Amino acid sequence: MIALRLQAAARARLDGGTPVVEVLIAAHQGSAPRETGTRMLVTPAEVLGTIGGGHLEWKAIEAARQRLAHPDAPPQTLDLPLGPALGQCCGGRVKLRLSNLTREALDGWTLPPPRFPLQLHGAGHVGRAIVKLLTDIDCRVDWVDARPDEFPLHDPLEQPHITPIVSDAPEMEVAQAAPGTVFLVMTHRHDLDEAITEAILRRGDAAFCGLIGSATKRARFLSRFEARGLSAAQLGRLTCPIGLPGIAGKEPAVLAVSVVAQLLGCPASQRT
Repeated sequence: MIALRLQAAARARLDGGTPVVEVLIAAHQGSAPRETGTRMLVTPAEVLGTIGGGHLEWKAIEAARQRLAHPDAPPQTLDLPLGPALGQCCGGRVKLRLSNLTREALDGWTLPPPRFPLQLHGAGHVGRAIVKLLTDIDCRVDWVDARPDEFPLHDPLEQPHITPIVSDAPEMEVAQAAPGTVFLVMTHRHDLDEAITEAILRRGDAAFCGLIGSATKRARFLSRFEARGLSAAQLGRLTCPIGLPGIAGKEPAVLAVSVVAQLLGCPASQRT
């Protein structure tokens, strides 16, 4: 579960009167299943998020459930070697901090930066398949289409990081994106794809400009852009076709997996 979604889920539980214990990886050394700062929430009936699974997570859940009956207990620290004692072979060490979550503590959460900001143009089959995959990936998505009926019902608790935007002039939304944004273009009209892609290339600061289509479509668009004065450097920033090479299939779900994997491999998505 992504950090922003976990925060929204925590707020909903607290607002409903459900006690919540926060399990935080306060520090780790060596090889560990998750990084420092990773959170998991435990309620009487649920476990939200993960600190890596295995015996480590089982012990953390057990300790958290014991705390639920003691809301005023001070924070607790578990210093656990990930070796034979836990039946895990990671070889590192994890320090867990367990505390009964309050609204004040929740408001003070520091969230990790998103892997990438994405402006996605097109709410058709492939666009919807991509957004479905991004539900569980820590990114920020502005999802643009001129057709309001194409957007599926949006649940802000499940997808707090995804913002549907209905625009009669989608190409104008390009200017609203921050520098370093990742762009994907897959609308229902080639002329609209062309206008949006040209606006992205003219910006010159996109982390990625991906256009759905064939090599023929790419050649046609580049020829038109060159005739309208775009430089070789600007034209060279276009990726079309999109998706990882070697993954066969044109089904929307297959294309979506291939494209999302490609985005995760971009420098813009590499956290330090």
